[in-house]
Amino acid sequence: MRVLDSHLHLWDPELLHYTWLEGPLAWLFGETEIEHARIGNATSERAVFVQAETIEDDFLDEVRWVASLAARIGVVGIVAGARLDRGTDTTAHLEGLAAEPLVVGVRHNLQGEPDGLAVSAAFVTGAREVAAHGWAFDACIRASQLPEVARLAGAVPELRIVLDHLGKPQVGTADAPVAPTMEWVRDLDDLARHPNVLCKLSGLPAEAGGDWSAEQMHPFLDAAADAFGAERLMWGSDWPVSVIGPAEADDPYANEDGTPMYQPTARSRWADAVSGWAERRGHDVDAIMWRNAEEFYRVGARPPREDAREERPRRGFLGWLRGDRA
Repeated sequence: MRVLDSHLHLWDPELLHYTWLEGPLAWLFGETEIEHARIGNATSERAVFVQAETIEDDFLDEVRWVASLAARIGVVGIVAGARLDRGTDTTAHLEGLAAEPLVVGVRHNLQGEPDGLAVSAAFVTGAREVAAHGWAFDACIRASQLPEVARLAGAVPELRIVLDHLGKPQVGTADAPVAPTMEWVRDLDDLARHPNVLCKLSGLPAEAGGDWSAEQMHPFLDAAADAFGAERLMWGSDWPVSVIGPAEADDPYANEDGTPMYQPTARSRWADAVSGWAERRGHDVDAIMWRNAEEFYRVGARPPREDAREERPRRGFLGWLRGDRA
């Protein structure tokens, strides 16, 4: 199975500045860490890096850091951090990003922003500048913001937009699943009416707190397929955000108090869950697992990772598992 992960995060808290990292996510998740989270059934694996919400002053440094790792870990495109409501500052930042050849899109994280920002005059102007650069826009929102993204899609039809994480619907847990709400299904359908919008099958494990089953997710995947069609869906791992939760079976490093921890096989399990669902439903597995993302982000000519690896001590969760917990 070929894979193009449309939603991969990396971060280094000692190199860049993040205000939101805590608990198991506060470790380094970088070059060596992703090597130990490869997808078991993948015959070829590439990824698009999505900005990890550094502070604004680090947006460009984050791009340059990831670009320095890209060839070794299979990153073929970068969705950079950007504020689209800053007028001339937005213009200057986008011009700086244009000097970085791996940039294929931007993300202004909207999930914590006030209502109406994405359709404000300043934001729409910034969105048009993104489109003029030939880049895509990742829409990371809460379910209540779906109508706002639909309005943005209508206001800037030349902008390619992808909805991150299906708009973050409530999914419950493996033992207490919940059905999709009528409001979410309606708003997803309304958004999908805009042909410039695609949807990532990503992030749902995080919405379940890492406690999920493949069957639990099927109604949400079905709703996305009904709204967008398989030709406008793309798989994403949301690693490492979506691999934190209860200890996996037989994990020798399980926390005795049951607190959430890193799940070593969760990235592969999510790939298997989505590809298995797509196959059972008769959808084009290749389209969902790599081809749609390749076309959307325009990364088709870029090669997969180099195979030459150099193992070295790290400050990340692997070092923690090996006993370096200072």
